[in-house]
Amino acid sequence: MVDLEPGDAQRACDEGLLVEIDPKTLPAAPDGTPATDDFLPGTIMPCAVSSIVWSTVYAYDDSKFSGAKPGSIADFFDTKKFPGKRGLRKTPLVNLEWALMADGVPNSEIYETLGTSAGVDRAFRKLDTIKKDVVWWEAGAQPPQMLADGEVAMASAYNGRLFNAIVKEKKPFVIVWDGQIWAIDLYAIVKGSPNVKEALEFVKFSTDTQRLADQARWISYGPARKSSIPLITTHAETGDPMMPHMPTTPEHMKTALATSVEFWADNQDELNERFTTWLAK
Repeated sequence: MVDLEPGDAQRACDEGLLVEIDPKTLPAAPDGTPATDDFLPGTIMPCAVSSIVWSTVYAYDDSKFSGAKPGSIADFFDTKKFPGKRGLRKTPLVNLEWALMADGVPNSEIYETLGTSAGVDRAFRKLDTIKKDVVWWEAGAQPPQMLADGEVAMASAYNGRLFNAIVKEKKPFVIVWDGQIWAIDLYAIVKGSPNVKEALEFVKFSTDTQRLADQARWISYGPARKSSIPLITTHAETGDPMMPHMPTTPEHMKTALATSVEFWADNQDELNERFTTWLAK
């Protein structure tokens, strides 16, 4: 068995490297809802089944803000109302989507807009407005450290990294869930493996409602099943309630955007080149 991101799962499946998984064989929710309706959209693929949902969000150090507090993606781009440096990952992924959100594009139109040259230009123009204030990061451990050191006022980060800083290290960070961009990891089985039958049974077991809820006791990555959400309890080690830290709660999903695997598969090379050129200007 392997743990894959969607792009790799799709390519490997297309090339015949993975075992196809019939979604009808996955266990239903406790109330009888079929797995195909219980899993979040896009989290069951022809050769892979999602186990976790993680997201890119942004956070700020609450001790550094005495008045108004940031609460939206637009606030991240508003350096007049909220002065200070911004931490962003050195990649066009997420940054372009957030730039359009902050510029007023509805989530439902983000990828349609980015699919046009005018839309890409619009996203880069919005990024131009904060470019001189950005501190770029490349490793997931960097944003919490940048916030702790006071190097930035706000930073994009993976929600799991922020959970560790907030709950385990007791940092005064606040996550802003508005506009979170979520992605998934999936279980897949390599074709030709000697224990395919057993591996399939493990996939069914490990992605049922209770197991995905149990997994959320160890890390703040959301279950891919809707029926798992009400069963989430507390962190296995610290005892902290886990629900406020889950990307997939109804409240946090209200303004969330799912990463478009198809869009980035088709446009990543071109946008990476454009981003690198933009950075060098």
